[in-house]
Amino acid sequence: MKYTAAVITMSDKGSKGLREDTAGDAVAAILEKNGWTLEYRTLIPDEYSQIKEELVRCADDLAVQLVVTTGGTGFSLRDVTPEATLAVGDREVRGIPEAMRAESMRITPMGMLSRAAAVLRKRTLIINLPGSRKAASECLEAVIGPVKHGVDVLMGDAGDCAEMHLHGKEQEK
Repeated sequence: MKYTAAVITMSDKGSKGLREDTAGDAVAAILEKNGWTLEYRTLIPDEYSQIKEELVRCADDLAVQLVVTTGGTGFSLRDVTPEATLAVGDREVRGIPEAMRAESMRITPMGMLSRAAAVLRKRTLIINLPGSRKAASECLEAVIGPVKHGVDVLMGDAGDCAEMHLHGKEQEK
């Protein structure tokens, strides 16, 4: 199966050309290294309505299987990525951000401050990552294997998770 993805970076400074999108670069590289084809990439300001528009475009119009966002998951008043993500989702996927926070907590206690969310919108999985290159990379690396299996299930292309784990087949994908 071909795995398709989009990367959306939220950054007020980046959208004005005042900051390089190193987190988006790192996320795109990790996705490609893990067999994902990057179909779309953009950098937008931390604007709730614009974030929602881009998420809907990726899921509904481009029909990518995975949308990964970077930025907008902190405590700043401008950090609205999780709210926009939850607004466009049909179903929440709580385990992905929980796993990312757990991995981050192994590195720094500040990991508990992430407000990242993950949702399903139709046949698209949307995952929020932090805005820093290091944190975005660590979080994506922590979940990329199970995410691929989740997309297989979402697309109707996989069997039972427990059975795969018992037989070690998740390593063969």
